[in-house]
Amino acid sequence: MKNRFTKNLLRSCCIGFLLPLSTHAQQWVSLDAKGKLKYDYSSRGDRIPDFSYAGYKGGGVAIPDIPATITLQPISGDNSAAIQAAIDKVAAMPLKNGFRGKVLLSPGNYECQQTIQIQASGIVLAGSGSGENGTVLQLSGAPHMAVVIKGKPSYTNNGPSQLVTDAYIPAGAMKLQVQNGQGFRSGDTVRITKPVTPQWVKFMGMDDLVRDGKPQTWISGELTTDRIITAVKGNTLQLDVPLTDSYDAVYTSPAGTMVEKISTTGELSNCGIMNFRMVSPSQTGTINERHHQAFFIGGITDAWATNIQVFNTINSITLTGRRITLDSIAIYHDDKTIGAAKPADISTNGPQQLVKNCYIKGANVFYIATGAKVTGPIVIMDCLFEGGGWIQPHQRWATGLLVDNCKVPGGGIDFMNRGEMGSGHGWSIGWSVAWNSSATSFLNQQPPGAMNWMFGCIGAQRKEARPFDKSPLLPEGIYVSHDHPVQPLSLYKQQLLERLGKK
Repeated sequence: MKNRFTKNLLRSCCIGFLLPLSTHAQQWVSLDAKGKLKYDYSSRGDRIPDFSYAGYKGGGVAIPDIPATITLQPISGDNSAAIQAAIDKVAAMPLKNGFRGKVLLSPGNYECQQTIQIQASGIVLAGSGSGENGTVLQLSGAPHMAVVIKGKPSYTNNGPSQLVTDAYIPAGAMKLQVQNGQGFRSGDTVRITKPVTPQWVKFMGMDDLVRDGKPQTWISGELTTDRIITAVKGNTLQLDVPLTDSYDAVYTSPAGTMVEKISTTGELSNCGIMNFRMVSPSQTGTINERHHQAFFIGGITDAWATNIQVFNTINSITLTGRRITLDSIAIYHDDKTIGAAKPADISTNGPQQLVKNCYIKGANVFYIATGAKVTGPIVIMDCLFEGGGWIQPHQRWATGLLVDNCKVPGGGIDFMNRGEMGSGHGWSIGWSVAWNSSATSFLNQQPPGAMNWMFGCIGAQRKEARPFDKSPLLPEGIYVSHDHPVQPLSLYKQQLLERLGKK
């Protein structure tokens, strides 16, 4: 085992075209004499991405407040059907300025035995406050998700499909070159597809995952991310949001990275839930058992959940859409799940997601986790998580996460190789940043050909081997000013300010 891991470590450290580790002269991002952000670049042009595009409408846009269309009062017994009927009635209304209407729940207790579903654009479900005297969704009956906002997007290739000609596209880039730019126009949505090749898996040291005597597959297939073209100059396509991964032609041959124009049907937009609390009976057991859950938002661009208190749900919140804001969500657990496998209270699985001003109290839990093949930017900001859990990207190569001014007393913030954990989760995260955050401990590991950074963070630094092995220790990611906060106080807010201005 030691020889195997030593071989992988040497492979990742000695190949000539790998990124150099940080030097003392490189700060990677800092304020210049005029108070503006100044970025350093790797030898291949990689930089810390601009994370300010995360959130509703792409960041910097206030959550809308629309008038109530239908107002409900609580009834005795199961309220699910009444709430669903009101939502369905609003769903039949025409869109006006992007919205159909709002279902407002008056103060009181609403027993809910079934999932409430929003399946049309422009619908808001709101309560009258998240306190004890506000609106309470009391979950009962068989375990279920309280609220689901879910579109059914279908993607169609409706234009040119072109090979990327760049030998290397650095992380943080906002443009790329294709063989032929004709047929692409500003405003087109394009899908960028990077094949997962055996040579890349081997380069990442993920070709030897074995658990219980069985080979584990880290990643197969493709890595995709969608962007909107903002300009076409010859064969160069300018993109609306920075790329949060690098694209190296050495590891994408023979197919190469492709760009194709796509159209989407069935995707929702402008939906939100707000101003109530969800209460589940206390739940224990393992994560493989069914539990009450809080809400799911997916198949959507532009959505939000704000001012919601959640009690005793397991695997509480899952986000799979784009441009979503969670603001002022609080999750409380009376008990903890059993076993080594931990639930994720907030699972961020899509680009341009913003989680801010949130609070979680619970043990044996991932406060924030990412899924497989997720691309950012994803921002977790101004959050407090108590009880001994973790912010830990979870599996199979997510990229572009910012943990900004978060506090995890009694727990950890880990950018790591999870190796054979799970079913071969392997390298879980790359091109990600922790900024002015505090925790009991930090694990910051550097994947081959990528970087992870931690700036101004306060807490013990851990060095570890790949899970289940004692050696060798994996290469560390980049620490800047550890145990001493840096300026600006918030990277996301400063990036947003410089991109959009004070207004």
